[in-house]
Amino acid sequence: MEHPTDYSQWSPEELVKRVTLLEEQLREQTTNYDSASPSKFNKSPSPSRKSKNPRVEREFNPSKYSSRYIALKFAYLGQRYNGLEYHTNNDTPLPTIEEELWKALNKARLIFPTPNTGLGDEEVNWEGCEYSKCGRTDKGVSAFGQVVSLRVRSNRPFHRAEPVDPNEAIPKSALVSTVVSGDTKLALPTLDACGDNLSARPQPPDAEGDSVSFHSINDEIPYVQVLNRLLPPDIRILAWCASLPPDFSARFSCQERQYRYFFTQPAFNPTPGSLSNSNGISPVTHPNKRREGWLDIEAMRQAAHQFVGLHDFRNFCKIDPSKQIENFERRVFYADIEEVNPQTGLVGYIDQPGFREFEFPFPSNSHPHNSELLSTPKIYSFTLHGSAFLWHQVRHMVSILFLIGQGLEPPSLIKSLLETRLIPCKPIYEMADDAPLVLWDCIFPQFGSTSRKDALEWIYVGDSTQARSKAQASSAKGDGKFGLGGVVDEMWHVWRRRKMDEILAGTLLDVVVAQGNRNPSDFKQRSQSISQKIFHGGNTPRLKGKYVPVLERERLERVEVVNARYATRKGLLPKNEQGPEKDARSE
Repeated sequence: MEHPTDYSQWSPEELVKRVTLLEEQLREQTTNYDSASPSKFNKSPSPSRKSKNPRVEREFNPSKYSSRYIALKFAYLGQRYNGLEYHTNNDTPLPTIEEELWKALNKARLIFPTPNTGLGDEEVNWEGCEYSKCGRTDKGVSAFGQVVSLRVRSNRPFHRAEPVDPNEAIPKSALVSTVVSGDTKLALPTLDACGDNLSARPQPPDAEGDSVSFHSINDEIPYVQVLNRLLPPDIRILAWCASLPPDFSARFSCQERQYRYFFTQPAFNPTPGSLSNSNGISPVTHPNKRREGWLDIEAMRQAAHQFVGLHDFRNFCKIDPSKQIENFERRVFYADIEEVNPQTGLVGYIDQPGFREFEFPFPSNSHPHNSELLSTPKIYSFTLHGSAFLWHQVRHMVSILFLIGQGLEPPSLIKSLLETRLIPCKPIYEMADDAPLVLWDCIFPQFGSTSRKDALEWIYVGDSTQARSKAQASSAKGDGKFGLGGVVDEMWHVWRRRKMDEILAGTLLDVVVAQGNRNPSDFKQRSQSISQKIFHGGNTPRLKGKYVPVLERERLERVEVVNARYATRKGLLPKNEQGPEKDARSE
């Protein structure tokens, strides 16, 4: 065994020579090794080893699949979106609900839009999808029961068709059969680029005879689960309907739309201090006078009931002259102020002296509302059911109700504004905020029935009606409603994130109020002529100076004048009809 060389006795010159020799030997060995094994350090794969091919997007041929006409019921939280409706060539700062829905349907290959040369591949295109929507919600408005109807891809097998002579009349056996709601719709055979009849070619395996045993629900594509995997978490498909009546339209078949507008009681942070400080009225002489910020729920309820019936709502909407609407009558089935899930919670400081609804606490049996005083803000909703609604109608109705609840207007104002013969021009007032408004549900009664009950047979997410495969049944992902990835699980995630914001903000409110001087009676208003706080449903009231009653305000032009001016500008009327406003008036 050789002993290691002792370099301690070597001179510097000898050491340099030794290092130079070793470097030459290393370079020579490396060169010989590379020439003998060139693939060792070559990053490219060897010829004998196949490289992994990149994923190739397979071409999708819609003619190989059948289709069916269905309805989808879905919900969304509207604050992140620019409303439901998508408008071509109208860029918006936020996406629309229809954009997100179209992307999910398109990605899942559930729709086959007819190509439009004027639209790009990534632009929303509903042509050929028989698409219709029930309610067009505006920017910021949510929906918990929105409905659309459209034609989508189906698992239903094709019938095997017989070859057809192109010179002969096309027999029924060569037509593609699609069963929708118990009716068979016949369509011309699908042709490929060469003009051959695709429907006469062999169909997918096991297609023949399977249409008889095909279950229209159990064997169908799980539309709800497929779409919910592709949609944002604040847009959820809730149900689908497999059996639609003939000539069904989500827009025109809907006979009732239900809305709810949520608000808190108090509506905004109560003005602290003595009641006389904020409004100049002595609590001794007016013991039932409400502190600023609290709403008179009973007065609002009394006013809301006056909306029920068939009325002309031109004074409760925004006029869109492009629609040229002449009939503003709409029927309201139900209108009321309802308390939502009364329970204790955060922001409990509003029950402290100086913040309560009334200056002096009432015994529980003598309280004006015949209930115990609040310990936390209650939640109420203006609940409204009607056949159809005008543009921004609900938000205008709510705005007037808030003025009544604040004691700024009498409940009789509703009746006055509905008397369009006496008040044909709408007074100028602001509509309510968008965020608390929800399109709650859309109702499709049985045709010809006097009942307003929804007659559509909805298949809700998680229903056992739609059976799943064994692999799906044993999956940890659950049934689409509960379990990992289910709608409930996903919505819990959305709720809890926002609930934490509420808890932190509410706790911070209590912390701030508890610090320093805790006696709100020491708070003094700067002046008795302070601007009036007006609540419109938003997070904070707006200062409007001295309040002017609605009926004393400036009024807009008559609807007939607005429509006639627009029609003249757009050339919608003949020259001889562009004169007096009575020519455009609807009798």
